[in-house]
Amino acid sequence: MSENFLGSFRNGEEISLDAGQILFSKGDVGSEIYIVRSGELQILDGNQVFETIGPGGIVGEMALVDGAPRSATVRASVPSEVIPFNEKRFLFMVQQTPHFALRVMKVMSARLRAMNARLTGLES
Repeated sequence: MSENFLGSFRNGEEISLDAGQILFSKGDVGSEIYIVRSGELQILDGNQVFETIGPGGIVGEMALVDGAPRSATVRASVPSEVIPFNEKRFLFMVQQTPHFALRVMKVMSARLRAMNARLTGLES
């Protein structure tokens, strides 16, 4: 993903993750999205890595938007820092900065298209 969300989050508490540490697991209740401040996170299901996210990227947006359980597991592939972003802050950003919401939708759309492409490739 080319969207960089770090500029949207000036100050905040960071969560440090060791290499291999799980940020959240598939099926967890999701009440936050996370912006990758440093390092690298993998979005995966079992041993299948769907995407690797670097600094400025976001993870966890689907569960926050639709209220459903997490659809994948996210783990740090190297030591990483993330900035948590709860629903209240998310809604504030959407209200104050509509462009922010469009950027999140672009990320979600790109991920959906990538998954569709993977599934199409598997069916061939």
